[in-house]
Amino acid sequence: MANIVELKKVDKVYRGTIDTQVLFGINLSFEQGSFNSIVGESGSGKSTLLNIIGTLDRPTSGELWLEGRSTSSLNADRMAELRNRSIGFVFQFHYLLPEFSAMDNVLMPWLISNRRADAGVKKRAEELFDLMGIARVKYNMANKMSGGQQQRTAIARALMNSPSVFLADEPTGNLDSENTGVIYRILRDVNRQLGTTFIIITHDRRIAEQTDRIVEIKDGRIVMDSSR
Repeated sequence: MANIVELKKVDKVYRGTIDTQVLFGINLSFEQGSFNSIVGESGSGKSTLLNIIGTLDRPTSGELWLEGRSTSSLNADRMAELRNRSIGFVFQFHYLLPEFSAMDNVLMPWLISNRRADAGVKKRAEELFDLMGIARVKYNMANKMSGGQQQRTAIARALMNSPSVFLADEPTGNLDSENTGVIYRILRDVNRQLGTTFIIITHDRRIAEQTDRIVEIKDGRIVMDSSR
């Protein structure tokens, strides 16, 4: 499989009264359709790494390549277009808009880039609710669902634009063990059915061991890269 994400000699330095270097010469790639985890203790640099992969932050030096193209020359608008089209995000907290229904939240990424949703788009949203197993609550207000239902809605929202890469930062950190198991089974099913590339940040080794590849980062450097 071709690499869909590549980081080449990536450094990240936060400028201030005292400069703080968070990433050191990261060389890392992920194949299309793969299911991966990045592990590390708090402060190891793993979330910074995910933000760079997701184009939410830029490296101080080095390059990020997405879908075979360097992002170095893209301006903020082009970067935002790429992010909305090609990358899905899920975080520990769902960040749903409480004044909208679950369906409206899921349609939001499409509406941001296309302004209207026709019958075909709405059908895709309904299929995502079916895939998440929460079709019965798709018209509930976002704040009228359980935590597990809210996180599944957030996953459906992240998949709405058919992203090639799905990034998850501690996606089950706010859920109980039962819902954690459900969420990871759903992510695995999506990976198998849609061929979406998954990169999951977690501090939980038990969760990481369910993925096909574990990358460990410590003090801003990759110290282990293991595939099953």
